[in-house]
Amino acid sequence: MTKKEILHFLQDLSDNNSKEWMDAHRSRYQAARDSWLALVQEVLDRLKAHNPDFGLVRPKDTVSRINNNRRFHKDKPLYKDFFSCEPSGKGTANSLFYFAMGLSWSFVGGGMYHPPKEKLSAFRSAIDYNGEEFRELVQAERAQAFYGGLSQYADTLKTAPAGYPKDHPHVEFLRLKSITLTRDLTTEDFIGDGFLDLIEEAYLAFRPVEEYILEALEFAPAEV
Repeated sequence: MTKKEILHFLQDLSDNNSKEWMDAHRSRYQAARDSWLALVQEVLDRLKAHNPDFGLVRPKDTVSRINNNRRFHKDKPLYKDFFSCEPSGKGTANSLFYFAMGLSWSFVGGGMYHPPKEKLSAFRSAIDYNGEEFRELVQAERAQAFYGGLSQYADTLKTAPAGYPKDHPHVEFLRLKSITLTRDLTTEDFIGDGFLDLIEEAYLAFRPVEEYILEALEFAPAEV
C-alpha cells in the first residue's frame, strides 16, 4: 500500500467510523498499518545515525492503538483518523521525538506535552540553573528555520510558578506547562519523495533541545 493509499484508508475510516465498517475492512486496515510500520522502520534506520537508541526500537512499539480511548470522552469517534510514531514507544529509545500523519492530526516534533509534575519541576530547575542555554537552543537558526520557535499553548501560567520570582530572567520558560517544538505536516509532505529527509531534518533541528530536556529529567524523582 502506498502512502497515498494509507491516507485514502484513513479518509474512508473517518467517513465510516463504526465497528461494523472496520470489521468488514479489517484486511485493508492491516495493510495500511503494515505499510505505516514499514515507513517507520525507514525513519528509524535514518535516525539511528544521530541517536543509536533508534536502532533498538521495533516499529510496532512506536504506534498507538487505532481505537480511541473513550472512557472519559464519550464524544470521540470510535477510531482515530491518523497513524502515529513515538520512537520512545515502550521506553526503548531515549528520545522525546514524535510524528503523526492523518486527517485531524499531522505534525512532527518533540518535547513534553503536559508532563507530570516531577518532570515539569525538573525542567524548571534546569531553567533556573541555566535558562540561557535553553534560550540559545530554541532560538538557534536551525530550530527557528524548521519550527519557528516553541509551540504556544493557552494554558501557560500568567506569572512565575510558586517558588520562583516574578522577575526571573527566564520567567517565560518557567511559566510553560508544555515544552514542545512542532511543525504541521501537509499531505504533500507525506506523499512526496522527500518525506524521510523532512523527518530527519525535523529530528536534527529538535535534537539539541531534546538533549537539554533529557539531561534535566535525569534529576527528576522517579514516578510512583
